[in-house]
Amino acid sequence: MKNTSLPTYQAKDFKSDLKPIWCPGCGDFGVVQAIYRALAAVGRAPHEIAFVSGIGCSSRIPGYTTAYGFNSVHGRALPIAQGIKLANLELLVLVAGGDGDGFSIGGGHVPHAIRRNLDITYIVMDNQIYGLTKGQLSPTSPKGLKTVTSEYGSLEEPVNPLLYVLAYGANFVAQGTPADMAGLADIIEQALRFPGFSFVNVQSPCVTFGEDDWQVKAHRAQMKPLAGLGHDATNRLAAMDLAQHYGRELHTGVFYKNPAPRLTMDGQVRARQQELAGQAIPRDHILDRFIQK
Repeated sequence: MKNTSLPTYQAKDFKSDLKPIWCPGCGDFGVVQAIYRALAAVGRAPHEIAFVSGIGCSSRIPGYTTAYGFNSVHGRALPIAQGIKLANLELLVLVAGGDGDGFSIGGGHVPHAIRRNLDITYIVMDNQIYGLTKGQLSPTSPKGLKTVTSEYGSLEEPVNPLLYVLAYGANFVAQGTPADMAGLADIIEQALRFPGFSFVNVQSPCVTFGEDDWQVKAHRAQMKPLAGLGHDATNRLAAMDLAQHYGRELHTGVFYKNPAPRLTMDGQVRARQQELAGQAIPRDHILDRFIQK
């Protein structure tokens, strides 16, 4: 259950003793700082938080926090996070991953996490490249990009994460950049407080293999905060229209926030547990269902 009480912690309370080892200038430094700020604002104790990640530069983040951390296998962070949430409904569960982790090998888990609507927050650090494995083409790489796996330029259209999750039915969708730390911390906090599956796409540039015109300093001039555009975040169609500009324009802020969030799966599980409380369900009755007559 997400806590909406006044903050009782500071950002430093969520910072572990491990020193981040990203490349100097990597956008992920800003992302983890924004996460510290958001967690402090939400006010949950570190031992009440579970942070799950897959594989990639971004997936090191759980180790840099004082929360419970689980560094899973490539693309499988979402199902593991869902299992953790169902096993302990009281935990605040976050998931961190990259664009390759989330929309290539792990892409099949995204729609199911959204339709189940467990109360978890998914933060994707989208740098349009496979940075950890030395600069290969990723699902969100722009068409025409030259990499070690596309020496003559990519022929593929990029995945649009924002449009994907909106079309799947996500109830909270936002995008930020470490070029705007206050704004990024704010949308992560909103995502953490939102009752249900929330998705935050972070444009977190790869300083080593990323394009020069798509770095944090460039973001400061390129970003277009949605708050200043008069965008109605309760309008899913308007959000989808804006999402179509992904890769061409850097819109930041909340794209969509359902004003009437639907029931979460963990909430329904809690209700079912209360409904069945005190009822003895024989183990043999369950096992018999799997025994062929």
